[in-house]
Amino acid sequence: MNDYEVQDWNAVAHYTDFDTGSYDHLPTPPHSHDNSPTPEAPSTLVSVSTTFFPTAQHRPHPPDLILLSKDAVYFYVHSDILAEASENNFRAMLPAVVTSDDDEPPIINVPEPSVVLNVILHAAYEISSAHYQPPFETLATAVDAMITYGMNPGSKIHPSTPLFSLLLSHAPLFPLQLYSLAAHYELEDLAVPTSAHLLAFPLSRLTDQDVERIGAKYLKRLFFLHYGRNEALKRVLGTPPHPHPPTNTCDFPAQKGLGRAWALAVAYLVWDVRPDMSTQTLESALRPLSEHLICDLCKTALNDRIKSTILQWSIVKRTI
Repeated sequence: MNDYEVQDWNAVAHYTDFDTGSYDHLPTPPHSHDNSPTPEAPSTLVSVSTTFFPTAQHRPHPPDLILLSKDAVYFYVHSDILAEASENNFRAMLPAVVTSDDDEPPIINVPEPSVVLNVILHAAYEISSAHYQPPFETLATAVDAMITYGMNPGSKIHPSTPLFSLLLSHAPLFPLQLYSLAAHYELEDLAVPTSAHLLAFPLSRLTDQDVERIGAKYLKRLFFLHYGRNEALKRVLGTPPHPHPPTNTCDFPAQKGLGRAWALAVAYLVWDVRPDMSTQTLESALRPLSEHLICDLCKTALNDRIKSTILQWSIVKRTI
C-alpha cells in the first residue's frame, strides 16, 4: 500500500484518506520557504501522505511544518513532536520560530524517499506503520536513518512500541539481517527473540560484513548459543535407558543389547548434531529401537528414557 495519495490541488477539492476512508478538504498548496518545488500549474498533481495530511488529528493543534521527501511527497507534521523525538533538532532542520495558525507552514526538503521518511515519522509519533506493509529493507534503512535525524533507536524500538512489533514480525524470514540490526544498535529485547530463528543458520556462512555489523559482543553470544545447545544435546543423549532388575527371560547381559542399540542411535544423531534439532527428529531416531525388543520391561525403560530425553531437550534455552 502506498503512503500517499496523488492530488490535483486546483481541480480537486478533496482527497481520500485510505487509513480512515474519510474525505478531507485540502488548502491551497503552500509556498516553499527553502526553494523547494511547489505546484503552480492549474493541473499540477501533488502527493500527500495519507497519515500526515493537513487535517490529521494526531495532536490537538494543527501541523506547523511540512516535510517534502526526495520523491516529492508532502508530510504535514508537528515540529514539537520531532524536536522531542530528536537529539539534534531533526538533523538541524527544524525552524527556530514556530509559525502561527494563520501562517503557511514552512516546507523543508528531506533527502529520504517517502517510504523511509514515513517509517521515521511513525516512529517519532509512536504510531504503527504496519498497515503500509513496509518491506524489511525499508524498515532497516529507516532505523539506520534515525541516527542521522538524532533519533535513538533504543528509545523507539522496545517491546511497548509499534516499530518493535513490526520489526519482530520479519524475524522468521530475515533472522540474520534483523539480528544484525538489533546487535548493531544493542537492542537487547529485539536481539533475544530473533536469535531463536538463527538456530538453523550455519555460522560458517557469516560474511565479514555480517561479523562487523553484529559486533563482538552479540557474535560471541550467538556462537555460545549454538555451541551450548549442541553440547546440551550430547549430554541429554549420553545416558542410556536404565536397566531393570534381572528376570528369568531378561538378565543383565541380555539388556546390554539395548544399551548398544542406544549408543548407535546416539552416534548417528551426534554425527549431525544441530542446535535446531527438533524433538520429532529425536523421537524418530530413537523410537524404532523398541521394534526389536521382546522384554516388556526393556520397552518400558526405553520409552521412559525417550520421554525424558525429549523433555530435557525441549527445555534447553533457545535464545541468547
